Amino acid sequence: MPVTLDDVRAAEKLLSGVAVRTPIESSRPLTELLGRPVVLKCENLQRAGSFKIRGAYVRISRLSDEEKARGVVAASAGNHAQGVALAASLLGTTATVFMPEGAPLPKLAATREYGARIELAGTSVESALEAAHAYSERTGAVLIHPFDHPDIVAGQGTLGLELLEQVPDAATIVIPVGGGGLVAGVALAVRAMRPDVRVIGVQSERVAPYPLSLEQGRPTSVEAQRTMADGIAVSRPGDVPYEEIERWVDRIVTVTEESLSQALLLLLERAKLVVEPAGAAGVAAVMQHPEVFARGDGPVVCVLSGGNIDPLLLMNVVRHGLAAAGRFLSFRVRISDRPGSLDILLRILAEMSVSVLDVVHERTGSTLAIDEVEVTLSVETRGPEHRFAVEQALRDHGYVITYT
Repeated sequence: MPVTLDDVRAAEKLLSGVAVRTPIESSRPLTELLGRPVVLKCENLQRAGSFKIRGAYVRISRLSDEEKARGVVAASAGNHAQGVALAASLLGTTATVFMPEGAPLPKLAATREYGARIELAGTSVESALEAAHAYSERTGAVLIHPFDHPDIVAGQGTLGLELLEQVPDAATIVIPVGGGGLVAGVALAVRAMRPDVRVIGVQSERVAPYPLSLEQGRPTSVEAQRTMADGIAVSRPGDVPYEEIERWVDRIVTVTEESLSQALLLLLERAKLVVEPAGAAGVAAVMQHPEVFARGDGPVVCVLSGGNIDPLLLMNVVRHGLAAAGRFLSFRVRISDRPGSLDILLRILAEMSVSVLDVVHERTGSTLAIDEVEVTLSVETRGPEHRFAVEQALRDHGYVITYT
């Protein structure tokens, strides 16, 4: 049966005192980009670091005492794992969570700290989900699906009710999409109350099953590629959310890895918010496709769906974002193995007002001539135009640049 507004309202009552009311923050740079107000719904500040506690708690709270006694099992790349682990601990049941090998260490650690037992299985959410299904059949533990259940969709939909109370004149809502539970729940709740609101979902272009599925009229799998947005890297839509999305969501757009990293960097620098790449997908869509969102009046609301990011990944993504924004350049050049050659290179960079972050000086190598050395430099530039000018100045001085 389809999920209804009454289901979402009932879920809201269950979550009273459990899910926190996350804040709304305005975004001046995005507002200037679109020429209309843009605000951020900071669900990255939710308990357990994402919206997932909403659906997980609603689903587990509706289990019978006998089902709770058998425990629950889930599969997740991290956020659903933490949501299930926290909800299970609050509701007095045990949780086993299957996670893909290579899942971020902070998400593994946080899930354990909430009391769940972790099993690693496969390299994708789908592989972990297969293992969770098998465990459920073998032990009787209740499977808490990350998105494909009416209670999950209803729980996630409570974010939509909260959002409309905070931004009653919202005109467009932009939501990251993996399996589809969040966008399905929010869309049905919001559109049932405000049919005029546009709801736009966002997927990584490397794992984007919804555009193809909506075109073919049924949930369809795609081949997943590696993406920094692991939280929405789901290769097949859920049957339950698909029906709601087909009915209520206006459009699904895709974003590049470059846009994801630039969005994360903007949120970190300008909004002072730590958001994982999947959680920043809505902001990435506004930055990559401003023409889609610039039309119309009223606020655009970007849902920041999660903030659980490995610090090592954060460093890499920030570097990726700086490079994509023309503010970071990493390259190799060959110079003469004579005293002063490196000094000449560094003086050229200094004259261009470049900050040198790192220098590696290599004197040996099978491809180097006997009188050559190779220098690898990481430098900070002020933007695309400055970066281009630096590259041109180096070429004008006879250097051959190899990018790293």
